Amino acid sequence: MKSKHPESEQYLSTSNRITGAVVLVIGALGLLDIVLEWRTASGLLVAALIGLLMVLAYVGLVRPSVTLSPDHILLRNHLRDHAIPWSKVTGVDVTDILRVHTADNRFRAPGVQLVIRDLRKQRVGGRKLSDDSSISRADFVVDRIETHMEHYSSTSDGEIVTAWARPELAVAGSLAAVAVLAALLR
Repeated sequence: MKSKHPESEQYLSTSNRITGAVVLVIGALGLLDIVLEWRTASGLLVAALIGLLMVLAYVGLVRPSVTLSPDHILLRNHLRDHAIPWSKVTGVDVTDILRVHTADNRFRAPGVQLVIRDLRKQRVGGRKLSDDSSISRADFVVDRIETHMEHYSSTSDGEIVTAWARPELAVAGSLAAVAVLAALLR
């Protein structure tokens, strides 16, 4: 999702995006094979199921992100988006994933998450964490969010807007309906 502001910053899990891209490519190759070789009701069923798995991979691995703009912070979770004006943000922290606090709620953002291996290293206190560890990256994002809170909380207003991921849900529902229809026609 492109932001309207050129000074927007987007943070996401690179490893999840790479894994998601690999799954999507493998799924696309499977769909291509079905289109070329297997044009039956069973082929339609398998194609719909592969498509549904591709949507789930996209929603679970590629979609989550955190976008900072002068107006708000946008948390894109698996199935919902939360646009939170800076004036409503009261704090931010990282447990296993990023959490943005408001006066009434706490929003979790899987777009910024910690790797268990880094958490264990930190807990044991043995080896020093590298500069590119997930904890270092998460701390950087927390610092950027706190900086945006300081700069934009007085100029940002509005209400928290939560919206469902309609395109992803529509595609998943359509593919599920096609799969059920193909199973009935077999």
